[in-house]
Amino acid sequence: MLSLTYLSSVTETLDEAELVDLLAGSRARNEAAGITGLLLYRDGNVIQTLEGPHVAVEETFARIRRDPRHRGVIVLLREEVAERAFPEWSMAFRSVGVRQGEVPGFSDFLNNDERARTRAPDTSAGHLHATFRATMR
Repeated sequence: MLSLTYLSSVTETLDEAELVDLLAGSRARNEAAGITGLLLYRDGNVIQTLEGPHVAVEETFARIRRDPRHRGVIVLLREEVAERAFPEWSMAFRSVGVRQGEVPGFSDFLNNDERARTRAPDTSAGHLHATFRATMR
């Protein structure tokens, strides 16, 4: 199984409604492709880990690279993994109105509380996501 983590910036910042729509569409596509992972979005910056079958991850990442909404796409980590660090695909973004459980797949990973801080898996991808959370304030 392939785990791929990338960093990018968006060409236009997204509001909460656009992020919720993106979450719904991405969850459906990723589930159909057997992809899980975590996407964090804060102030126009993105870090995402995609996990799953090699072909599905590579095709999904190629689509992301072609997406004109992304710029400066940088692969941080590409590695073979025995198990998924993020067994469900979810997305976290800085939000006032959305809370965990209200929107399927929304993660409170970017919250500052201790519970959210300790949830990063002890993997290379988990450490990258934790660093993003700590530095993108």
